[in-house]
Amino acid sequence: MKKMIRKAFKFRLNTTSEQSQKMIEFAGANRFVWNKALAMNLFRLEQKQPLLWYNELAFWLKLWKSSEDYGFLKTVHSQPLQQTLKNLEKAFKDGFDKKQSLKRVPRFKKKRASDSFRYPQGFKLEQESNKVFFPKIGWVKYRNSRQVIGDVKNMTISRKGKHWYVSIQTEYEAEIQHHKSTSMVGIDMGITRFATLSDGSYIEPLNSFRKLSKKLAFEQRKLSKKVRFSANWKKQKQIITRLHERIANARLDFLHKTSTEISKNHAMIVVEDLKVRNMSKSSKGNIEQPGKNVKAKSGLNKSILDQGWGMFVSFLEYKQAWSGGDVMRVNPQYTSQICPSCHHVSRDNRKSQSAFACTECGFKANADLVGALNVLERGHRLLACGVETLVSSVKQEPVGSSNTSLLLTA
Repeated sequence: MKKMIRKAFKFRLNTTSEQSQKMIEFAGANRFVWNKALAMNLFRLEQKQPLLWYNELAFWLKLWKSSEDYGFLKTVHSQPLQQTLKNLEKAFKDGFDKKQSLKRVPRFKKKRASDSFRYPQGFKLEQESNKVFFPKIGWVKYRNSRQVIGDVKNMTISRKGKHWYVSIQTEYEAEIQHHKSTSMVGIDMGITRFATLSDGSYIEPLNSFRKLSKKLAFEQRKLSKKVRFSANWKKQKQIITRLHERIANARLDFLHKTSTEISKNHAMIVVEDLKVRNMSKSSKGNIEQPGKNVKAKSGLNKSILDQGWGMFVSFLEYKQAWSGGDVMRVNPQYTSQICPSCHHVSRDNRKSQSAFACTECGFKANADLVGALNVLERGHRLLACGVETLVSSVKQEPVGSSNTSLLLTA
C-alpha cells in the first residue's frame, strides 16, 4: 500500500550581483502587489463592501501592469505576482472563524522583512550541474547538499540576511512503512529540562536566544544611536540580522537532531497538546487592570518561546509519518499534580519546580518525569478506550487540602 508524501528541500543560492538585484526587484514587486491589494480590501471592509477575491484582484493586476505608474510590474514574471494574490486570498479566508467573522486580518509586508516570491511552474532543475532556472532571472547555481526526490511542484525564493535560498517542494508516492521500533513513550515539555521522557531519560535545553541575548542587546543599543537608514545604520542592522540568524539556525539544528533521535527509537510518541500562544501571552494588562508579576512572566515567556515546543512537535509528527510511527496529543491538565502510583490529585503534590512528593502515598520523583508518566498513561487510555481521563471534569482543590483522590477510570 502506498501514500502520497510531500517534502521540501532547501538550498542556499550562489547568486551573482545581477541575479541578486533581480531577486530584490522581484521580491519588491510581489510585496507591492500584496500591500496594494491588501489596502484595497481593508478599505472595502471599512466601507462595509464585499472583499475582492483572486479573480477580481487578477483583473486589477492587469490594469496596474498597463499603467504608467506601476509599469515596473511588467519586468517581473506574472506567475509569482498571481501567486501573491492567491496567498492573500488564502490569508483572508483563514482569518474567518466558524461564524464567518473576520478575526485575523492579514498584515502589510515590510521591506527586508519578508523578501520572497514563488514560482508555481516554469522553473527547471538540473541536479547534476547544481543549477536551477527561474523565468526572467535565468540559471542560478545552488549549494547541492542532498538529492531532490519526487516531482517538483513549486519553488520559493527567499532572502535570509544577505543570502538567498530556494525551497523546492516535491511530491512522490512511497510504500507505507512499519516502524522499526515497537515502544511507546510519553514526553513532558519544560523549561529546566527541554523534554523529559517517560523512560527516565531527558534532554537539556539549548537556550540559543539566552546565550546571545546580552550580545544582541548590546548591538541593538548601538543601532539605536545611529541615524536611521544611514550607511552605518544599515551595517549595524546586518550585524543584528546575522545574530538572529545564528540563534534561529542553532535552534533549528537542535530541534531537528532531537526530534530525529526520538522518532527513530519510538513508534508511538505521546505529547501534551500545549497552547503555546496562550501560555506566552503578555501579562501587562491595562490601566484599569494592571498585570501582576509582569517581569517574571516576561522572562517565562522568553524561555517558552526560546524552546520552540510547537516546532518540535511538528517535526515529530512529519518524521513519524515518514517512518510509519505516530504522534498523539493529550490534554495537559493536571499532569504534574497527579500521582502516577495512587492517582491522588493535589497541587500540594508538587513541592517545587522539580520535586514531586505525593501527600497520599508518599511517592517521590522528579516532577517532569511524573508529568511524562501521566502523559504516557493518558496515551494508553486514549488508544484503549478512546477516553483520556476524568481529570478534566475535576475542580482544582484548595491549597492545603490533601483529602481528595481520583481513580482514573475510563
